[in-house]
Amino acid sequence: MQKLIGLVAALMLAGPLIGLVGVAALTNPAATSCGSGSLVVRIIPESLSARTRDGRSITLKSAQLTHAATITTIGARYADVGRPGVLIALMAALTDSALRMLANPSAYPESAAYPNDGVGFDHDSLGLFQMRPVSGWGTVAELMRPEYQAQAFFGGPSGPNAGSPRGLLDIAGWQALDPGAVAQMVEVSAYPDRYQNFQPVAESVLAALTRAPLASAVGPGLTIAETSRVVFPLPSGTYTNTDSFGWRTDPYSGARKFHAGSDLAAPLGTPILAVADGVVSFAARRGTYGGLITIEHTVGGVRVTSYYAHLYDYGIHVEAGDTVAAGQHIGDVGSAGKSTGPHLHLEIHPGGASKPAVNAVDWLTEHGAAGLAGAGVRAAGCGKVN
Repeated sequence: MQKLIGLVAALMLAGPLIGLVGVAALTNPAATSCGSGSLVVRIIPESLSARTRDGRSITLKSAQLTHAATITTIGARYADVGRPGVLIALMAALTDSALRMLANPSAYPESAAYPNDGVGFDHDSLGLFQMRPVSGWGTVAELMRPEYQAQAFFGGPSGPNAGSPRGLLDIAGWQALDPGAVAQMVEVSAYPDRYQNFQPVAESVLAALTRAPLASAVGPGLTIAETSRVVFPLPSGTYTNTDSFGWRTDPYSGARKFHAGSDLAAPLGTPILAVADGVVSFAARRGTYGGLITIEHTVGGVRVTSYYAHLYDYGIHVEAGDTVAAGQHIGDVGSAGKSTGPHLHLEIHPGGASKPAVNAVDWLTEHGAAGLAGAGVRAAGCGKVN
């Protein structure tokens, strides 16, 4: 059973685990207007299972997900954090504490007197982000408050540490850097490569917390906000455009058939990105598509449905009802269903899923998709996939 809750209710249900976050500030429109609407915590599941990048399965419980909701809520209060910044914070907390508030009585006996989820033993580190009082992150009392640790991690001019130690917003150009590298720059871990392994888990957590109620998400009357931008669905330099939209010889039957998708050959596991802001309407197996994700968007005032096909089950990172942002990692390239090799089968349906598909690459070009130009698209005819 999942708890459909509002933002303030999420924090109140957490009780002593997260302390008082400052309800007046969180419910004040002026305090939250700078945040991203896609970061509104709509739901805290009782539990959530996801896989790390190396394939390990992790199950998070309600208390851990409540801490994730706190991090998300705090991040939404910063104009320059957005979903990418919250994702990095979740990666860090997952890696360093498994999203648990950890006391450390061997170093600080008084820490055990504060609400906590267990005991940590990493030198003299405390809490969700395993921050050290001796390094200047804060006092024991401050660091045993999840909301304080989140504020310290994000840092910036309004952060509690004035840039020393530096938080996310104290790192120039962090948006252009690898998320795992940014997490390491804040946390300064002895194991810098661990953070990237938890990115898929962080993405699943963030998607679950900000998911719209399923019934309204897939209803025909749902109003989808106009997208803020359009992006190409695969990272630049990772794919070959086989230009397969339209009539062609079917590679299975040899018959002449119309192919409604644009096929983009890419290595297995290449990240698939949402082409625009929207709401996931389907995320499961469907016939010859294999694993399929469909997303509803509004682009230029027109309802558009995008299809992403041939994913393996473990390569689907969203669920029906999730709100997603343009460029968000929603899945991984696979070769499930009727497929002759790893690739993304992309369909664009202006007017909605019931309307005919158009050439997806042409549509992306016409809408100025970020990441389309340059080395990413190589010459057509470099290989055929279905």
